[in-house]
Amino acid sequence: MQIVPLLRLMVLCQVLVGFCVVVASPGYAETGATNPKQLASEVAAYPYTEQIKHQVLPVIFHEVGLGPLEKRQGRWSYKNAERLSGELGRWTWQVADGFASADLHELLSQRLAAIEQNKLLYSCKGRACGPGAQWANSIFGQRILYGRDQDQWYSVYRYGTEFRVLIYSSARTPSRQYLHLEVLEILPQ
Repeated sequence: MQIVPLLRLMVLCQVLVGFCVVVASPGYAETGATNPKQLASEVAAYPYTEQIKHQVLPVIFHEVGLGPLEKRQGRWSYKNAERLSGELGRWTWQVADGFASADLHELLSQRLAAIEQNKLLYSCKGRACGPGAQWANSIFGQRILYGRDQDQWYSVYRYGTEFRVLIYSSARTPSRQYLHLEVLEILPQ
């Protein structure tokens, strides 16, 4: 019997139990999380994530991708997108100790989908998203996020009417896996 897979399973069970405790807590079902920025604190609390980067900046007409990346007239852009202004929070973590960034992406997606006021606007996996190098460099401006095209996952959620939440995960090797979270708080128009 191998110890590493057993430890990995034990930690994943702890994360799932913690998630269930949050969802079952009083008031969660009625309101959901009050602010999606709390997701960043939850990811940072996982024992197998290490924060690489965090920034908060004002944005005007920030492009939120609602489709795969395509090359048009020599430039990479989304097939579909919306442009929004507000405050953008960005977090990037390395997922360590043999855990998969896709598992954490799936856990966050399930968490967001469980809140009634949220809606999945777009999601893609693998090569259906477009080239991983373009996501890392052109979209997120972080070459560290570059991974194999088949090992990427992107999701966008509308969180109530005030937020957009973007999750991107990628893997280059088993030890080089990353999760990127963006929370855009939309300015009223």
